[in-house]
Amino acid sequence: MEGNCSITDLAQEFGLTTRAIRFYEDVGLLTPAREGQRRVYRPRDRVRLRLILRGKRLGFSLHEIREILDLYDTPGEEAQLRHFLLKIRERRAHLRQQQEDIAVILEELDAIEAQCAGLLRQRTP
Repeated sequence: MEGNCSITDLAQEFGLTTRAIRFYEDVGLLTPAREGQRRVYRPRDRVRLRLILRGKRLGFSLHEIREILDLYDTPGEEAQLRHFLLKIRERRAHLRQQQEDIAVILEELDAIEAQCAGLLRQRTP
């Protein structure tokens, strides 16, 4: 889809509800133009929505997504890329820590499960 579109068109294109798109507007991530009461989404809004959804998939908070999007509105691609790389590295470190925590919890669950199963075997004639 190219050019301007309605909220319904945008929702269908991205598989979202119009309520979700309005939420992104309410928090300042999207700013469509208006023609009377009608929202008009420009190609820029489509790109921003694509980036919002990608950021969510990668686990970034709405605040972090806003920071990243705001960088695209300022001149100087190098600063944008450096900030984005920092955010990616922070996210990766957080996910690796979660992965380690999950591994520890799984080991603990395995040990408790084995202990419980052993106790049941001892009590079963």
